[in-house]
Amino acid sequence: MSARDLLTFGHPMLGAPEVSYPKPDRRLVGNPRRETWNVLEAPLAGARTLGTGVWRCEPGQWRIAFGPTEREIFTVLEGRCRVHRDGGGFEEAGPGQSIHIPPGFAGAFEVLETVTKVYVIVE
Repeated sequence: MSARDLLTFGHPMLGAPEVSYPKPDRRLVGNPRRETWNVLEAPLAGARTLGTGVWRCEPGQWRIAFGPTEREIFTVLEGRCRVHRDGGGFEEAGPGQSIHIPPGFAGAFEVLETVTKVYVIVE
């Protein structure tokens, strides 16, 4: 598949996901199972990469830190989650809502109810 192909994807996804758990030094609450179906990883100008797919995760919370050029936008399909800022406050999203995480962001990701989201990450 080339980066120029049209793609249709959503939930449920076919095939086995990549399974991961938060690194022990980043865990704040629980040890949630995370499932990722990477649909596309494509090069962009300037040695950057665009990745998109579907992600599902059990309730829990862990620290996140984005690189200086890394950003994500996601839309929740099912469940609820929060993205907490290190300086205080958070954004919460449920079905049909989206959150943008900017470059250099530091904080925590919290899953309140098992969440499924479609994501786009640019690094």
